[in-house]
Parts: sequence; structure tokens; C-alpha cells
Amino acid sequence: QVQLVESGGGLVQAGGSLRLSCAASGSTFSINAIGWYRQAPGKQREYVAAISSRGSANYADSAKGRFTISRDNAKSTVYLQMNSLKFEDTAVYYCNAGDYFSGTYYQRDYWGQGTQVTVSS
Repeated sequence: QVQLVESGGGLVQAGGSLRLSCAASGSTFSINAIGWYRQAPGKQREYVAAISSRGSANYADSAKGRFTISRDNAKSTVYLQMNSLKFEDTAVYYCNAGDYFSGTYYQRDYWGQGTQVTVSS
């Protein structure tokens, strides 16, 4: 089993920044990547970005140029730096443990509890 705990959400004005953290514990040797997803009210959960254990990253079009995913393997933590936030970035952000092959992220059924990001216009 893999446990994931997100933190760092909050309320920010449009154009501002936030950094989310995802701390992993448990059987982390069984996964090779962490991904971020988000779910806005009334919408389906959508992919945001992912990073492999070797540092390869992949981004959704909505995140490219504004969000940066990184990881600290010593801390078993993955970060999502979000800059130039927009109202439409408002959502609950979840991290997921999965696999990363050939530039594609494959989610597994390991999810954190989510952290709320609210961007005021």
C-alpha cells in the first residue's frame, strides 16, 4: 500500500502562486511516478502533471508554461509549483501514485485526500 498526503492549498488571487506538496509513504518502491490531478465542482477529475522517479515530467496543456512539477526523493515528496494562477484553476488537487513509461503517466488506485485551491478573480 502507498499512502499520499497533499498539502499547500489555499486561497490566492488571480496571477498569484501556490506550491502543493505530496508526501508519499508505505510501499513507495512499488511505484515509479507521481501524478497530480484536479477536480473542479461539477466537472470530472482531470490530469495536470506527472513526474517519474528519474525526473521525467509530463504536463497537461492547461499546465504547460505555468506549472512545474518536481520531486525530492530523499523526502519522498513531489511538488507542484503553480504560477500565474487563473480562476479556472480552482479545484481540489489530488496526487496519485502510478507508473510512467514512454512519456505517458498511468495512474494506479492510490490517491491522497486532496487539497483545495481557490483562485479569486
